[in-house]
Amino acid sequence: MSRSNSRSRAPAAELEADITDLSHDGRGVARIDGKAVFVAGALEGERVRLRMRKRHRHFDEAEVAEVLSPSPHRVEPKCPHFGQCGGCSLQHLDAAAQIGAKQRVLADNFARIGKVEPAQWLPPLADEPWGYRRKGRLSVRAVAKKGRVLVGFREEANPRYVADIRHCDVVHPALGTKIELLGEMVGTLDAAADIAQIEFAAGDDTMALVFRHLQPLSERDREALVAFGKAHGFAIYLQPGGVSSVHPLWPEAPRLAFKLSPGGGADDVELEFQPLDFVQVNAGMNRRMMARAMELLDPQPTDRVLDLFCGLGNFTLPIARRVAEVAGVEGEHGLVARAGENARRNGIVNASFHVANLFEEQRGTDWARQPWDKLLLDPPRAGADHVLAYLPHKATQRIVYVSCHPASLARDAGILVNQHGFRLSAAGVMDMFPHTAHVESIAVFER
Repeated sequence: MSRSNSRSRAPAAELEADITDLSHDGRGVARIDGKAVFVAGALEGERVRLRMRKRHRHFDEAEVAEVLSPSPHRVEPKCPHFGQCGGCSLQHLDAAAQIGAKQRVLADNFARIGKVEPAQWLPPLADEPWGYRRKGRLSVRAVAKKGRVLVGFREEANPRYVADIRHCDVVHPALGTKIELLGEMVGTLDAAADIAQIEFAAGDDTMALVFRHLQPLSERDREALVAFGKAHGFAIYLQPGGVSSVHPLWPEAPRLAFKLSPGGGADDVELEFQPLDFVQVNAGMNRRMMARAMELLDPQPTDRVLDLFCGLGNFTLPIARRVAEVAGVEGEHGLVARAGENARRNGIVNASFHVANLFEEQRGTDWARQPWDKLLLDPPRAGADHVLAYLPHKATQRIVYVSCHPASLARDAGILVNQHGFRLSAAGVMDMFPHTAHVESIAVFER
């Protein structure tokens, strides 16, 4: 007998279990004979018949064979590929419950890792849940048994394989409706077996496709790619080597750009970018996030603000419209160069940009020694603990922290509260990746 659930006497490979929780990656959690089992396709509160996939020493992995007692929050997935494609994990959970699950993950991480709790929970931020993904990477695989080329995300059950999808409801509709056409076109190329991946990036007016090819392309293939771009309105880029090898095939000089209007009017900023640059995946949520960050940061005309992990200037340049001075720091030379170009293009003269690896010691740099009234952090998944070893200075009164990983935010919140004397005034989740278990959040700290 299970300690918490009874086991079915039916087929040996299938068991019945109660789902008591939702894991960080969106799988249901059951306990069978005291051992955790992560069940793909199951939701908290359900009783399911599950089929084992893999057994491990400390946990097992399974999939739903049948839902015996469904959650009231279970909905019919919009995409027919859900469950096979690993691009989404929560399409079977209604939108409000998705947000609630992410809020619980953030709260649990604050309590368990940072030993802190926000004085106020911010209302969750959400935007259009479909067609939101303006940036991503599609895998490509020529499959002889199917007689065609598959283009899509990796399979949920076996990430070694490319999911056989015909369209994608979360990818920007300029591309999401044409996944099958894209695969058919690649299948006509001489180099069909040598196309490893296709990255996509959408600006406000242009969708770019970057074809990573392992062998030089024939003139026939280049013509086919140009024809496909012209027929469907895509800018076509080639990537024969590393990131620096990316170059446009057609048109000669594509322009990728998007506008930010966090407060409207005088706040308007337009950012140009290259197709492999980091930009926020969800354009609608980026605008909402920007507005909330500005509200929480409360930039004043006399403020000096430091923006760390600034990228292209996504936060830096809108902040510059409202303060005396802002400095952005980023580790990637190309992003810093383009941030400076974006500042000049927008007529912004009170923003400076610096190249620095923020995971290494930087306390001796000029920007790190200066007093800053306010600080904005938008680090990658690893968080900002290296920076917090020497920042913020005592002059800093407010910090806004934008996070893509709740565990690192919680850890850093503990550092700010317990070591630097800040108060976690407010925090909340932002649904940057609807239908996935990814938790994006924002927090504000005050002296």
